[in-house]
Amino acid sequence: MLIPRYIAARVGEDVSETVELDKESDPQAVRGYAFYDWGKSAFETSVTVAVLPAWYAYLFLKANGLTTEIGSIEMEGDAVWSLSVAIGTLMVAVVSPSLGVIADRRRIKMWWLRILTYVGAGGTFLLALAPLLPVDTQWLWLMVCFMFANIGLNGAGVFYNALLPHIGTDDEMDRISNLAFAYGYLGGGLLLIVHLGMVLALTGDWVIPFVMASSAAWWYGFALLTFRWVPEPPIKDEMPALGFRESATMALKEIRKTISEVHKFRTLFIYMLAYFFFIDGINSVTALGGIFGTTVLGITTIDLIITIVVIQFVGAPSAIAFTHLAKGIGTKPALNVALVGWVVLCFAALSFAPLEYSEHSDYQVQIEEVEGEWHYTPHANLFGTPIAVEEGDDEQIWAADILSTYGIAVIDDDYEDSVIYKWAGFNEDDESITLNLGVLDTASLQDLTASFEETRFSISENGGTSVVGIDHPTNLGDGKLDFIPKAVRSNVWEPLGLSVGLQFLILGGSMGTLLGGSQGLARSLFGQMVPESRSAEFFGFFGFFGKVAAFIGPLLYGLMTVMFDSRVGILSIAMLILIGTVMMRWVDVDEGRKDAMEEDARNRGIDL
Repeated sequence: MLIPRYIAARVGEDVSETVELDKESDPQAVRGYAFYDWGKSAFETSVTVAVLPAWYAYLFLKANGLTTEIGSIEMEGDAVWSLSVAIGTLMVAVVSPSLGVIADRRRIKMWWLRILTYVGAGGTFLLALAPLLPVDTQWLWLMVCFMFANIGLNGAGVFYNALLPHIGTDDEMDRISNLAFAYGYLGGGLLLIVHLGMVLALTGDWVIPFVMASSAAWWYGFALLTFRWVPEPPIKDEMPALGFRESATMALKEIRKTISEVHKFRTLFIYMLAYFFFIDGINSVTALGGIFGTTVLGITTIDLIITIVVIQFVGAPSAIAFTHLAKGIGTKPALNVALVGWVVLCFAALSFAPLEYSEHSDYQVQIEEVEGEWHYTPHANLFGTPIAVEEGDDEQIWAADILSTYGIAVIDDDYEDSVIYKWAGFNEDDESITLNLGVLDTASLQDLTASFEETRFSISENGGTSVVGIDHPTNLGDGKLDFIPKAVRSNVWEPLGLSVGLQFLILGGSMGTLLGGSQGLARSLFGQMVPESRSAEFFGFFGFFGKVAAFIGPLLYGLMTVMFDSRVGILSIAMLILIGTVMMRWVDVDEGRKDAMEEDARNRGIDL
């Protein structure tokens, strides 16, 4: 048995097993703990990031058009989706501390982990049944099932994290936490490759439902190893079972007591506040990175997919590397290294920019004369979404003006009060094709190219005029911080010939490296300062801070983007991480560990 030195000195070496404060790990239990991350990551990668959002968006448009009415409010599909996610997340965040209080007094941590895994994996499996329902309800089914799956994931995470202090000693915490994250990156990454290969290579209505069902089976199947190998942590003087009302009353009473005793856990609460800021920023980067890449940088879908895969497989060895770093310099310094890296990465992201076009083949729309007739070819790097999806906006007016002649077509799905346009130069597989526009006079060609000036697209006439729209990603200069990407593009990206796809890949590789360290070490450091006897309660607060923080970053990014531009939004995210990093100066880990041990001693009847 391992007993912290200062505890042993004060209570002696005869402490019984029932009050053991720092227990050495069992290798099988550690593997079981890590395999839960391996399993659940299938939902976080294949479902949440890669496949489900696009499937939902397609079914929503198919059923409703651009918007639907909820409570007399017209809402677009992405807004409805984000609202459902927010509701599920808030439900878990609010009840987590209360459930944690009960789980610290009864041997039910593993029981709750099982139940919430059933909810999460079950909700994921039910997503696969959407095609069996009427077309107008399929999107709603996806939204409801995903909300339950998300509740299961986040709720299970509270009890999963609460097991960490019981798995091994404080000195082992970094290794166990980072090993679990490494398992998660590998497990989620391997299945993601299979799923993306299926989506890209296979056709048929069964493919996406199969992705959902297999992700659920992957999650539940590997969770069975956790249920089998990880023991329920012991509790001295276990509380008798209570009814729902009595349990809720007791839990709320204990939470109020904990809040009133902040002074007893000063270091821990300072860390939670720092965590609130830096995890807010980190989660915002991961959540918004894809949007920033596609809308601001103009990366292709393939670039995004490759980057997602790179993040997964870079994150695994990085987590192990940060374990060794923490062993050498300590958990807090190693975490600080990762946080400083995140700040640097956010500032570096300000410099990313597409290279200026120099060749005819670079442009998104290319027109050229062949035997007296003009051929018109749009390319798909920016055309993954329809044109002019908002009624009455400038892009819609432009699309309507060139509708009949220049490769624009109407998506005719009986949308009410709106017309959605698309590039007509694509086949059923969304591959670009060349349109024969026939004989065009000089004036018509000039009018066509000039019409692109106020758009987000670019056009090139082979041997003639080329135009890059004012809102095109390569067109820098109007934003408050655009001087940064302009200078770096001229002095770094263009001389090196690094395309925006390669720049984004560098971003993804850096994100994977830092994620592997920051996530595992942040959890480990918290676990080292949490009383084992109250681990579920405090990890409930940990989860609450993390879930609430998930709103602040995206909201701040959105406000800054509306008020200024997207790069100012990225800068605001960097400031959040920087605030959290600075606050780490006041986190005294040794004092936090001492507070935790003293609380455990009090709760276990040890007279200090």
